[in-house]
Amino acid sequence: MKKSVFFLFISLIFTSLAYPQLAIRHQIASPKAADSLDISYYSQKRGIRAGAMAFGVNMGVWAFDRYIRKADFAYIDMHTIKENIKHGFVWDNDAMGTNMFMHPYHGSLYFNAARSNGYNYWQSGLYAFGGSFMWEMFMECEYPSANDIIATPIGGMALGEVFYRTSDLILDDRKTGASRFGLEFASFVVSPMRGLTRIINGDAWKRRLTSGKQFGVPDVSVDISMGVRALELEDEIFDKGVGFATELDVEYGDRFDADGRKPYDYFSVKAKLNVQKSQPILGQLNIVGRLAGRELVDNKKHYLSLGLYQHFDYYDSDTISSVSAKTPYKFCTPASFGAGFIYKRKLLKRWDIDGYAHLNGILLGGALSDYYRVEERNYNLASGYSTKVGFNFIYKKDKFSASTTYDVYHMFTWKGYPNNMDWENYNPKTLNAQGDRSTAILHATGLRLDVKLRKGVYLTGAYMNYTRTTRYKHYDNVFSSTSEGCLMLTCKL
Repeated sequence: MKKSVFFLFISLIFTSLAYPQLAIRHQIASPKAADSLDISYYSQKRGIRAGAMAFGVNMGVWAFDRYIRKADFAYIDMHTIKENIKHGFVWDNDAMGTNMFMHPYHGSLYFNAARSNGYNYWQSGLYAFGGSFMWEMFMECEYPSANDIIATPIGGMALGEVFYRTSDLILDDRKTGASRFGLEFASFVVSPMRGLTRIINGDAWKRRLTSGKQFGVPDVSVDISMGVRALELEDEIFDKGVGFATELDVEYGDRFDADGRKPYDYFSVKAKLNVQKSQPILGQLNIVGRLAGRELVDNKKHYLSLGLYQHFDYYDSDTISSVSAKTPYKFCTPASFGAGFIYKRKLLKRWDIDGYAHLNGILLGGALSDYYRVEERNYNLASGYSTKVGFNFIYKKDKFSASTTYDVYHMFTWKGYPNNMDWENYNPKTLNAQGDRSTAILHATGLRLDVKLRKGVYLTGAYMNYTRTTRYKHYDNVFSSTSEGCLMLTCKL
C-alpha cells in the first residue's frame, strides 16, 4: 500500500508540474490540437508487445512476491491452478487499500501496456481485464477474487488513462540532452509502462520534428493546497485530531465542450494526502472522466450538456486517537458509471455559476462495517447507485469563489454469511461473503471558500461532513457522523 501511495503521490506531483504557467481555467499557453503526424506515429498497434508486457508485469510481481517477500499466496503449482479453476471466484478479505486502490493501480499497468502500444481506451480495457484474469486464476494459491476481477480492470482504466494523458503532457520529442532525460524520467514515473515502451522501441531518445503529444496541448488547471486539517468523530465519546494535509485538484480539458469528444478528453482529479497520526496517507481520491457527451444548450447565457461518465471514488480514515476505537469513515466505488449534466450561466454582472448533477450505477463499492472483522477486512463489499450534485459561485472570475458538493451513496450487501456462523471455527479463505447483509446510505457534504490574497495565491477554508446509516439484517442499525475542516493556502498554477 505504501509503495503504491508513493507512486500515486509522485504521479500527481508531476501532473501538477506539467503546466506550471496555468491559472485555474485560464490557459496562458493557448490550447493546441495534436499534430496528425504524432497521432499516426503513436497509433500503430502492437498487440504482441502489449500482451507480452502485461504478461511480464504479472511474472515480475509474482517473482517478487515469491522469492523476495516469500508471501504464502505466491507458492503456486499445477495443483493450485486446477483448484482455482475448479472452485471459481470468491469474495476476498483483503484491506480496502489493497482491494480498492492497489489492485486498480496494478490494473493501470496492464491498461497502459496496451495504451502505449497504439490501442485506444476501450481496447486497452480488454488488456486490463486479461491481465487481471491471468493473475486471479494462475498467479496465486488462493481462490480467484470476484471483487478483484471487477476493481482491477475497471479502476485500472480510470487511473491508467489519467496517468497516460499526464505523461503525454510531459513528453516532448523535440528536446535533447539533459532536458530530454528529465522529461522522459518524469513521464516514466507517471506512467511506467509507457516509459518502458518508449525505451524498448527507442522513442525515449529519438529526436523528432514534432512534440509527440498525442493529445496536443489541452486546457489544464491545477490547484495545490496545504494547511491544517481537523477531524472529529461525533460519537458517545467526542474524538478529534489535528494534522497536516495536502490537496491536489486537477481539471484536464474543457468541461463546457462535450460534443464529439473521445473518452477522457475531459476529466477531473481530487486527491488528499494526510500527515496525521494514525491516519492513512491517501485519504481521498476522486476521478471523474467523461466517456461521451452531447451539448443540449449553448448560447451566451446558458450552457447545458449531457454525458456518460466514469467515476472512481476512494475515502479512507482510521481511528483518530486512543479515545475511541471507532473508524470515522471508509467507503469507495472503484467501478462506477453513469449519466451527468453540466450547467453554466451568467448569474449577475459580476457573478458566474456552474454546476453538475450525476446519477451513477455502482458495480462494485465498499462501506465501513461495524461488525465484520475477517483478516484485514473491516468493510462490506457492495453494489448500488450514487447521486452527486455540486455548484460553483465565482465572483469577478477569481476574486472569490464558493463551492458546494453533495454526494449520496446507496450500497447493498446481499452475499452475507450464515446467521449462526461459528466464528471460532471457520476458514476465511473459503468464507465467500461480501460482509454483513446490510444496506448502507452514505452522505458526503462539502463547502469550500477561496479568497484571493495575491496573484495565484488564495486562502482556502473547507468543511466536509460524512454520515453513514447502515441497516443490518442480523445486527443493530448504526448511524455515524464525522466532520472535517481544513484551513489552507492554495496555489493556483
